[in-house]
Amino acid sequence: MSGQRLAGKTALITAAGQGIGRAIAEMFAKQGASVVATDINETGLAELSGCRTRLLDVRSRVDIAAVNKEVGGVDVLVNCAGIVTNGSILESTEDEWAASFDINVASMYRMIRATLPGMIERGGGSIVNISSVASSIKGVPNRCIYGT
Repeated sequence: MSGQRLAGKTALITAAGQGIGRAIAEMFAKQGASVVATDINETGLAELSGCRTRLLDVRSRVDIAAVNKEVGGVDVLVNCAGIVTNGSILESTEDEWAASFDINVASMYRMIRATLPGMIERGGGSIVNISSVASSIKGVPNRCIYGT
C-alpha cells in the first residue's frame, strides 16, 4: 500500500500495543490516518510512533466513554482486543470463560455502541472486528473457550 488513503480520517484501534493491532495502527498512520492507539499494555504503546496513544481497558465502560469523549469523532473503529485461553472444557475455569467472552466479544459491543452514534451523525464510518478462524471454520486443540 502506498499513498494517503486514510488522510483526514480518525482511527481508534484497540489492542494496538502489540501484534495485529500494532501492525494495523502503524499501517493506518502510514496511510495518513490520525490514529488513536489504545491498549492496557503501556510499554507496547510507548514504543509505538506516529500515533496518539491512550491506555484503555475494553472491559471498562468508564474508560471507553472517556476515550470517546477525548477523541471526538471516529471514522474507523478497529476492535482488535482479545485473549486466548488454553485448555479443554475440563481444564478451563468459569472465570476464564467469562473473561474471554468479556474481552473477545462484549468489548466489541461496548466499543461499537460508544462510537456508532457519532459515525451515524457524521454520515458514515467503518467498523472492523478482528476475529479468528479458530471457531466453526477450524478447530484448534486446547482452545475450547477461544474457539467458542
